[in-house]
Amino acid sequence: MRRYREFLIPVVVFGLAGFLPLFLKTYYVHIGILILIWAYLATSWNILGGYAGQHSLGHGLYMGIGAYASTYLALNFGLTPWVGMFVGMAFAAAAGWFVGYATFRYGLKGAYFALVTIALAEAAVYVVSNWKAMGGAAGLEVKYLGTNPFMMQFDGKLPYFYIILVMTLLAVLTAQWLNRRRFGYRLIAVRENEEAAEAMGVNTLGTKINANVLSAVMTAAGGTFFAQYFTYVGPRVVFGEMVSVQILLFAIIGGLGTVWGPLVGAVILVPVAEIARAELGTQFQGAHLLLYGGVLVFTMLFMPKGIVGLVKSVRSRIWKTPDDSVSAPAPEGGAS
Repeated sequence: MRRYREFLIPVVVFGLAGFLPLFLKTYYVHIGILILIWAYLATSWNILGGYAGQHSLGHGLYMGIGAYASTYLALNFGLTPWVGMFVGMAFAAAAGWFVGYATFRYGLKGAYFALVTIALAEAAVYVVSNWKAMGGAAGLEVKYLGTNPFMMQFDGKLPYFYIILVMTLLAVLTAQWLNRRRFGYRLIAVRENEEAAEAMGVNTLGTKINANVLSAVMTAAGGTFFAQYFTYVGPRVVFGEMVSVQILLFAIIGGLGTVWGPLVGAVILVPVAEIARAELGTQFQGAHLLLYGGVLVFTMLFMPKGIVGLVKSVRSRIWKTPDDSVSAPAPEGGAS
């Protein structure tokens, strides 16, 4: 019964969230979409970074693959982004396997793995910037066709809200599934002690590669939605280091290796950051980035398990129950 309840709770929560846009102004619906985009991307990253403990700093690579693949196919072949999304996911799966094999096969972990991933994402920035077919440094602009569900385009924001709401729900359900399945236990075993996991018969190389592939595929789908919603993709916009860092920030602050951590982090940080951007953007460029950094430092010092981890610890003390959190320890130095 508990198994079904764990899957039912996200469905109920997201189902209730689906009524919110009916009572909100357009601007706040936009904020809700931003929350869900970053929650989705952070949840995708969390599979590799939180559950498996492999802290990638270059997930913009997979987001960019999804965004560029679907946009390029739509502009040049008229292919619907609904199909282009899966093409991008396939490319991202191949890239995820290659990156995983090339790094994990030779024992790269921690800061070394993080540096390799951010280097690959930066390399993608320069490759695409010099690739004329991909628009070069100017990027690609999605042609606006008005309301055209076939091309994932709508006049209002409500359809976009419900699309990303469903995507985020599926991502949360995937994380919930990992909590109770053998693959999820293997990821946690690798994270906690890779040598011990291998001694117990876990194929650590295969487990980490599979985690990277799954995380890459999900991130690429988010890239497609990102491109369609903002109607533009540029090398630095999707492949850039700021995107990669923002993705992991929400997971770290909300709670690594937890189902709800990325969503909680996005719900708290995105509205505050958008308010800071709107109020201080003209006088203080990058105010939201300073805010992200301050919150990250505070979290690392006082809430190493993130907000969800802190709540679970407090709950366990009050109710005298074991802390069932599977959250990962915060990355050392915030980089590995």
